Amino acid sequence: MWTEEIVTGRPAWRHIPSGVVFREVPGGTFRMGLSEAELDAVRAIERSGGVEDTIEPFLASARNAQPVREVRVEPFLLARHPLTVAQVRHWLPEYEDDYAEADTGTARLEGDLEDLLKLLPFQLPSEAQWEYAARAGTTTLTFRGDGKPDEDQLLDDFGDEARTAAGENAFGLAALGSANELCADVWAPGFDGAPSDALPRTGDGPRTVRGGAADLYPWQGCDEWLLLSATRYEHANFTAVRPAAPLPPQ
Repeated sequence: MWTEEIVTGRPAWRHIPSGVVFREVPGGTFRMGLSEAELDAVRAIERSGGVEDTIEPFLASARNAQPVREVRVEPFLLARHPLTVAQVRHWLPEYEDDYAEADTGTARLEGDLEDLLKLLPFQLPSEAQWEYAARAGTTTLTFRGDGKPDEDQLLDDFGDEARTAAGENAFGLAALGSANELCADVWAPGFDGAPSDALPRTGDGPRTVRGGAADLYPWQGCDEWLLLSATRYEHANFTAVRPAAPLPPQ
């Protein structure tokens, strides 16, 4: 079912039936949520003239990513990038995508989403796993630092192996934040009462979504900086899927 190999110089696990490449995310503890230091970094970008509109919507929505809390994450596998159109067709052969320009592009699912989730032999990451993976040991706005992210950081197609490799973070994961990615958690505003063990919050209602910068390009204002590691919102329409899985037995 799984094979170990080296992908762009890093260890990886390939799911043999589908060909989807996963990276092993090491366990650890991190501070989850939008910190005051990160908010100060956004204000600094505004002061430097790097905001087209206003940061007030961003600041108002910050409470949905607070309070910052410590979360323990156990090791797990996460797909190197969101599922592409070609990869979705492994499970849904008739799948058509209105958003991707090539089969190597990120698949954004609408009506086919639940069908895919029923067929996937994987799980969705919890949003704690997602943010931990996106931060990759950093505490800044993005894994690249506190500067304003720009369109050069967006990665929406994985046909160019060199560009995909250049977009990887320290965990060997690419494009975290570029597409809106579905998480296992049911949406809840803020982190009050959220688990500290990285398990997803369960219940009825829409799921939580992370990322989505490429879906809002060109950005209109600071509130749309969805590449940020802590940005989160309620699922409403199309979404990408980046599957997670337990570590294969040794």
